[in-house]
Amino acid sequence: MTPADLSRTVLSALRRAVDEGVLAGPVPDSVQVGRPGPGGSGDYATSVALRLAGPARRSPRDIAEILRAEILRSAPDLSRVDVTGPGFLNFTLAPGSRAEVVRAVLGAGTRYGHGDTLAGTTVILAPAGELRAAVRTETVLRLLRAQGADARTGPDATERLTVRPVSATLAGDLFARLGTDAARWGLLRPAAHDAAATGDDLLVQHESNPLFTVRYAHARTRALLRNAAALGIPRGDGDTHEPGARTLLDSIGDHPGVLAAAARHRAPDRVARHLERTAEAFLHFQETCRPLPVGDEKPSAAHRTRLALAEAAGTVLAGGLTLLGIDAPEHL
Repeated sequence: MTPADLSRTVLSALRRAVDEGVLAGPVPDSVQVGRPGPGGSGDYATSVALRLAGPARRSPRDIAEILRAEILRSAPDLSRVDVTGPGFLNFTLAPGSRAEVVRAVLGAGTRYGHGDTLAGTTVILAPAGELRAAVRTETVLRLLRAQGADARTGPDATERLTVRPVSATLAGDLFARLGTDAARWGLLRPAAHDAAATGDDLLVQHESNPLFTVRYAHARTRALLRNAAALGIPRGDGDTHEPGARTLLDSIGDHPGVLAAAARHRAPDRVARHLERTAEAFLHFQETCRPLPVGDEKPSAAHRTRLALAEAAGTVLAGGLTLLGIDAPEHL
């Protein structure tokens, strides 16, 4: 079960409760699902019950308990649904359901995380002349369209993106000095109110350079798949319970929510930071849960499962880089 699946499950439960007269009030268009906060439990959580308390004229905990019962009736991929704090719903995935995340990635390819959360929304951004604002505007348009929005620039703009600009001196030779990929990363990775990164450290081929780490991790996933093919090892379904895979699976599962939030908040830096976390999680995973046999070790189901997870990680990295307008090389 992916976060998007879980969001739809909660929304369906809410609609049933309203249709059956158990709850009153309007049904929201969407339900946000994220990681549990302090005091929470499980894999994911939502605060939707707190949002509904006023319109429903019920306490958030009452609403959460009603939704908990509805969700458990129709969600076999959940092993637990708990209510914590003032009314947070916390979800623990059932064993095996994490494989659905990997299958979703491999099925959607680099479009994993694209969706319709902003379908029916029209966004017209003001054209930008300054270099950083122009790159950010173009990227935000791509993120908005990936979430189903009708997004474009025009003189009848409803929004203008504001960023801390790059000085004319640095902007003049930035792309020539750093190349397209490093220049775009330096303009997009910092938050809008922070200074752009324009130093030559963006070209350093070392893990101290986050762009290198992201692109290296992607290239490493592709190398693993090439080597596996040469050894005749097919990938499995990604259904792994290895502790070393948990962080990577979580990061992959978070990808759709990150893309949606980046579009809503006009913040491509969120995508860049998420790619860094995914790359770091993958590099740790490949060291602790080796996807290929070593020495005289025979290929096993565990290797096939790890290969599927590696492929999913590479797909997320490639998809995110593409949305930022940055190349994801197969070899590095």
